[in-house]
Amino acid sequence: MGLFGSFLSKFSRTKASIEDLDEFRRVLIEADLGVTVAEKIIELVKREKPENLEVAVMRTLESFLSQQSRSITTSSSGLTTILIVGVNGTGKTTSAAKLAHHFTSQGKSVLLVAADTFRAAAVEQLVTWGERIGVAVVKGSENADPAAVCFDGASRAVHEGIDVLIIDTAGRLHTKSNLMDELGKVRRVVEKVTPINEVLFVLDGTTGQNGIEQARVFSESVALTGMIVTKLDGSTKGGVALATEKNLGIPLKFVGTGEAIEDFQTFVPADYIRELLT
Repeated sequence: MGLFGSFLSKFSRTKASIEDLDEFRRVLIEADLGVTVAEKIIELVKREKPENLEVAVMRTLESFLSQQSRSITTSSSGLTTILIVGVNGTGKTTSAAKLAHHFTSQGKSVLLVAADTFRAAAVEQLVTWGERIGVAVVKGSENADPAAVCFDGASRAVHEGIDVLIIDTAGRLHTKSNLMDELGKVRRVVEKVTPINEVLFVLDGTTGQNGIEQARVFSESVALTGMIVTKLDGSTKGGVALATEKNLGIPLKFVGTGEAIEDFQTFVPADYIRELLT
C-alpha cells in the first residue's frame, strides 16, 4: 500500500508547506481513511518535530484500531459455526471458501452451506470451490428458503460431528430492511440447532466510506463479531479497514489479497501499519 511513506520521508527532512499538507490530505482521503483520520494525521505533521513524526503517526494509527481479539472464537467442545455476511460483489462467497481452506489446512473438518439460494451462480461457485478444496457443500433447490437450507446444514454438521460450519448467506443491500430481517431470521433458525460463534462481515477494500455504513447496518441486524477485507491486492485504498475499525470497533480478522485460495491471511495490525508507512 505505502500510503504515507514518501510524504513522511519528505516531512522528516523539511517543514511541510501549505501546498504539501493539502496534497497529503488529498492522498489520505482518497485512500479511504476518512476525513477525521486524515485531519488528525495532518495535525501531527504540523505539531510534531520531524524526527519524531513517524513514531507519532504509527502510535496514532495503532490507537484507531480495535483492541478486541482477532482470533476466531471457537467452541470449546463441538461445532464452531460462522456466518459470512455482506453485500453482493464483495468477494463473500470466495471468502467463505478461503476460510474453509484455512481451517482444513489446520486439520479441521469443515462443512459449507450455500444459503444464497436466490442466485444459482453463487451456489454453483461455492460448490465448485468445495470440490477444489475437498469440502462438502449443503445446498437447497433454487429459490429455497435460505433459513431452511441453513437449518439443514446446521443439523447435518451436528449429526456428523463436524468441527467448523461456514454459512455463506445471501448477499444483500444494507438499505433493504426486508432482506436484513431475513438475515436475522437465518441467525435465529441456526441457533435453534447450534450457537453461532462468529458473524463475519466481508468488506470490499475498494468500496470507500460507504463500506463503513454497510458494516454499521449489518452489525445492527446480526451483531457482527469481525470483518474480512477483500481486494487489497495492490490497491492503495486499503485505508478503509482502519477507518471502519475506528468508527465501529469491529476487529478485522482476515485479509483477502488475490483470487487464489492461498491469498488469504490473518490480519496483523503491525504489518498493516508498516505497509501504510513504507
